[in-house]
Amino acid sequence: MNLVIFGATGGTGRALVEQALDQGHTVTAFVRKASRMCVKHRRLRLAIGDVLDYGTVEAAIAGQDAVLSALGHKRWLIKTSILSRGTRNIVAAMTKCKVRRFVCETSLGVGDSRGRLGILYTFFLIPLLLYFYFQDKELQEKCIMQSSLDWIIVRPAALTNGKQTGVVREGKDIGSLLFTHRISRADVASFMLSELRDDRYLKDTPGVESGAGSLTTGYLR
Repeated sequence: MNLVIFGATGGTGRALVEQALDQGHTVTAFVRKASRMCVKHRRLRLAIGDVLDYGTVEAAIAGQDAVLSALGHKRWLIKTSILSRGTRNIVAAMTKCKVRRFVCETSLGVGDSRGRLGILYTFFLIPLLLYFYFQDKELQEKCIMQSSLDWIIVRPAALTNGKQTGVVREGKDIGSLLFTHRISRADVASFMLSELRDDRYLKDTPGVESGAGSLTTGYLR
């Protein structure tokens, strides 16, 4: 498949690029700076742009078979709308270019999974440090859900930089009200790529966590 990956230089994004190439896909990595993409491959091309610039987003999406997004930002303490505004551009460009399949990473703790990142996130980290970040993720999901695309929103538990294990729990009853579960970015990327051709979660919001059952505070980006 011809894939374009947004957020390609982030933790999950890099794993998506590497695994997609390993699986034989032709990949377009959407990046702001070419120097940030260290992967080189004959089936990888770079699309230089800004997700807030609709023109560059549309140019990257035109001619693709599917879109994957692992967008994030590190300005968690600042009120910002990068995720929702960028996703709005992606959805609009996909609609115009008639690209249907959209697999997007958000997080547990958003929408009807609220509270499932455990007590630490629910009562401390999200309201005190990550409030605007999660508000933007809520708007991001709403934008996708209101579209006519064939979308899957993947909500991972707290992210780690661990290796790909291939042991993943998935579905609606993921996470915990008490403890913070985790999953490696590599396992999230593998799950997202599996959803390119699988309709079991079409227009749904599956959560994913490590099947090993270990707990951690983890990371969100």
